[in-house]
Amino acid sequence: MNKAVFLDKDGTLIPDIPYNIDPEKIALSDNSIEGLRLLSAAGYKLIVISNQSGIARGYFSEFQFLWVIKTLHELLEAEGIMLDGFYYCPHHPAGIVAKYAIDCDCRKPMPGMLLKAAEGHQLDLKQCWMIGDILNDVEAGNRAGCGSILIDNGNETEWLTGPHRQPYFTCGSINEAAICIRNYSLAHVGLEQR
Repeated sequence: MNKAVFLDKDGTLIPDIPYNIDPEKIALSDNSIEGLRLLSAAGYKLIVISNQSGIARGYFSEFQFLWVIKTLHELLEAEGIMLDGFYYCPHHPAGIVAKYAIDCDCRKPMPGMLLKAAEGHQLDLKQCWMIGDILNDVEAGNRAGCGSILIDNGNETEWLTGPHRQPYFTCGSINEAAICIRNYSLAHVGLEQR
């Protein structure tokens, strides 16, 4: 079985510009490149997990969103980083595009996208991590059986508590999160060998 780090897109992997699909405005977050390289070198697949309610709300189409995915692949490849997968939820119950205006099991905080990725990439979810900037990301990771890390960059404003909303770690960046994952993994490998 493989292991992966699931990455939220907006506010985590890239700065959050609401409903942006303009490739010119997409850039990788500060303090993320070295962490992504570290995780990749440690054998983690890198997989984006993203809510995209702008599709359901009619702000942009799925076809237009494919350019965002292409841009992210190119930005990461330019840094020598391979993105192994990209899963997005186009749904929202308040949407105006009928086929997407539904309650679903893939929109975070539900774990559907992570479970689909685990099946598609033959992942051991107990060895996987979810990194995101709000507690809905944390909850999705915890519900899927992963470790979870909150990037506390000011994007979480509600701080609603619940049984699945406590992160394993809280960090300031992907670089910090990668070090936490590496140290946690090293500590637990050491414990298992005793």
